[in-house]
Amino acid sequence: MLCPLARSTIAAMQVAAAEAHSRERAIEVENLVKRFGDITAVDGISLSVPAGEVFGLLGPNGAGKTTTINILTGLARPLAGEVRVGGIDCSRHLKAAQHLMGVVPDESNLYPELTGFQNLCFCGALYGMTRAARERRAHELLERFDLAGAAQRKFAGYSRGMKRRLTIAAGIMHQPPILFLDEPTTGIDVASARQVRQLIGEMNRAGTTVFLTTHYIEEAERLCRRVAFIVSGRIVREDTVKNLMRQVGGTHIVQFTVSKATPDMAGSLSAAFAATRFEMTSDTQFRAISTEPIRVGTLVVFMEQNGLAVSEAREIHPSLEDVFVQVTGLAAQEMKREKERTGGGGGP
Repeated sequence: MLCPLARSTIAAMQVAAAEAHSRERAIEVENLVKRFGDITAVDGISLSVPAGEVFGLLGPNGAGKTTTINILTGLARPLAGEVRVGGIDCSRHLKAAQHLMGVVPDESNLYPELTGFQNLCFCGALYGMTRAARERRAHELLERFDLAGAAQRKFAGYSRGMKRRLTIAAGIMHQPPILFLDEPTTGIDVASARQVRQLIGEMNRAGTTVFLTTHYIEEAERLCRRVAFIVSGRIVREDTVKNLMRQVGGTHIVQFTVSKATPDMAGSLSAAFAATRFEMTSDTQFRAISTEPIRVGTLVVFMEQNGLAVSEAREIHPSLEDVFVQVTGLAAQEMKREKERTGGGGGP
């Protein structure tokens, strides 16, 4: 039998271990469920994000990404499940958890009639920063986000890329250790998207844990150490990008550029080359995918004999997009339409 001193020592060690685990795990989610009427938007999601990681929730629009991030940040209540941020139970101590969070929604929540500087100072005031501290921090962020020249300009007059950068700056005014980003580059131009991704990388290297949602597969591949694929409210796969890429390591892909690709042509190719899968990526491009080396010359001869001119055949190394298609069954063309609907900010 243990003496009271030994029992208290063990209890203290258990508490210390639990606190250490909480610090290691910035975000923990267990069996999260959210319904809107008859629609289940989030269906039993569980995941864990270690401190200092960039984690991506990847899926098409309507998959449940925004609902999930709204629950994690306290903007929506789950029907069931538990959420802990920085070790804090969000159902019991939401305000305390929110002080650890920076939140950047998919649509800007800043005030159009205020200047960039005023918007940042107002956000700082909401977190209890002194006037001197928030003004100093606002100037620092305006410089860092390349917005110093627009500091006194009203937010309404900003470009979409500038608005996105200021919205991210507002989310980190209080220097939170955990940052939630909902579709960070949706609808902005390629140059602004590249700048936003660079800023996310810099914040993470400085120690910020980043949880982001995106339907840009290339963006997740560039930024994230780990990703989860979400489809119809369910996590269908979660792993490191490196491990996921191993899944298609033995896959051979050749992209063909032709005069005019048609679904009938894809059907003819599939019938003639049973060991190869053919995927339309645009009106003039398609991919041949196989676990065996692809006979490019034979394919080109077949297409030209069927009246299709081939202008290019290029080997493509497998990407996270190929893993996503393989795991979820969603065609690459469907994800491409997502980009077109939202402005294509996920470019290089």
